[in-house]
Amino acid sequence: MRILLVEDEKRISDSIKKGLEQETFAVDTAFDGEAGFDLAITEDYDVIILDLMLPKLDGLEVCRRLRKNKNHSPILMLTAKSQLHDRVNGLNAGADDYLIKPFAFTELLARIKALTRRPKGSLDALLAADGLKLNTLTYEVSREGKEIRLSKKEFSLLEYLLRNKGQILTKEQIIDHVWDYEADVLPNTVEVYIGYLRNKIDKPFEKKDRLILTVRGFGYKVGGRK
Repeated sequence: MRILLVEDEKRISDSIKKGLEQETFAVDTAFDGEAGFDLAITEDYDVIILDLMLPKLDGLEVCRRLRKNKNHSPILMLTAKSQLHDRVNGLNAGADDYLIKPFAFTELLARIKALTRRPKGSLDALLAADGLKLNTLTYEVSREGKEIRLSKKEFSLLEYLLRNKGQILTKEQIIDHVWDYEADVLPNTVEVYIGYLRNKIDKPFEKKDRLILTVRGFGYKVGGRK
């Protein structure tokens, strides 16, 4: 999943970004409200983490403008303020949740995962397809009970495919959700990682149907035959 982090304190931003990337998220960062707003309306994010006190545009104004522009990405507001009216203002501006600094990274992670479960019923912790199981909490992957070891990027790619089971996903959609904005990714990169996954979840299980299917001229999908 892809996250936008808008936080002007670089030390905090770097720490959060590093932690989230270790949890297999792709993370883009912005350090002021204007840059954050521009990224949010031009890119597709699964969650936006938005600091309240930002230069150029504060978090409340960014949130209001995003909702006015019909951007429905879940927004988690961060702030050092703890007064009730500040939390109410954030929620009234369109934020989905509120987290007060300082906070434990485990709480931030739990809030993010809770938010991603709201828009779609398919955003569960346990994803499955034809004997393949992926647990987004423990990062365990198996097929027919056999453990499968994946790299972080392979895990992110498989998670995105499973969350959209039965849907054809273009290379551009996959890049947008699995890699961050600054990553130097070519369409061929997607083909390479699809190949890595097939070698681990399809090739060793020759008696089972192939899970990752190529829909020529369109993209890839998991589940269902062509």
